[in-house]
Amino acid sequence: MKTNQVEKQEAPSGIDREPGAGAWKSLRDRLLLQEDLNFLLTNRIPRVFLTRWMGRFSKIRSPLVARASIAIWKMFTDLDLSEARETRFSSLHECFVRQLRDGARPVDPRPEVLVSPSDGIVGEFGVVEGDRVYQAKGFPYRLSDLFGSEAKAEPYRNGTYVTLRLTSAMYHRFHAPADASVKHVTYISGDTWNVNPIALKRVERLFCRNERVAIHLRLADGQPMALVAVAAVLVAAVRLHCLDVLLHLRWSGPNEIPCDKPASRGDELGWFEHGSTIIVFAPAGFKPCTGIQNGSRVRMGQALLEKAPH
Repeated sequence: MKTNQVEKQEAPSGIDREPGAGAWKSLRDRLLLQEDLNFLLTNRIPRVFLTRWMGRFSKIRSPLVARASIAIWKMFTDLDLSEARETRFSSLHECFVRQLRDGARPVDPRPEVLVSPSDGIVGEFGVVEGDRVYQAKGFPYRLSDLFGSEAKAEPYRNGTYVTLRLTSAMYHRFHAPADASVKHVTYISGDTWNVNPIALKRVERLFCRNERVAIHLRLADGQPMALVAVAAVLVAAVRLHCLDVLLHLRWSGPNEIPCDKPASRGDELGWFEHGSTIIVFAPAGFKPCTGIQNGSRVRMGQALLEKAPH
């Protein structure tokens, strides 16, 4: 059966129909590629305050405010709503968490494959070196620091991981990589550093500093796997269908939350309320699928990890 092909990290093609749009896009891209300026504008700001403010602002229910906000958003990103189930929104939040049309993300059905839980750009990936994982070349972090405890990290020692970065313009919902049950959720409050490649090369242990949610799953064959959803600047909250709470910077409830929610391959698990990062962890015995490489774009449902031959 033919599976989805990996898409290289390129901006969507198309013709700029508005006069000056191409010139603005070129200027925008040049400015954002200046690392010092990018880091300053996205990190040397009141990150937590702006993140909380964005959470409130995005939920203002006004079609006029929503249209104006989306128009400004499009000036700074390659937002594409052609696959969205709805294209008219009452709030900016509705656009952030938009659903896609049926069939927009085919799911690889092969049982030996774990599919990508989300759209994203592949960052660092490979084998976990004992308790060591990399956010960028030369920037390691400890698995136990990410998960919050040695016990939670233990199943993934010497396992396999793939880092997926969701840009603000991407589809923000994430899904089950295989037939599985959500067994436990760990919420860890923290900072909201940007998670783009520029910040990952400058801020040590960034993923371990930021707010994050570790979703522990049990696959149909009994093996564990985990998705760690890492928040970032302007990411106001994470919603999980298996819990009746909205996990956010002011969440004061218990940070260890047991649950037992079955999910089929491709079922929706929840969403970010803006772009961020999901780190996929599998135990030893898995390897990245052919074509998974740093900087490549993947879509939800595409083959991501597969069982390695014995």
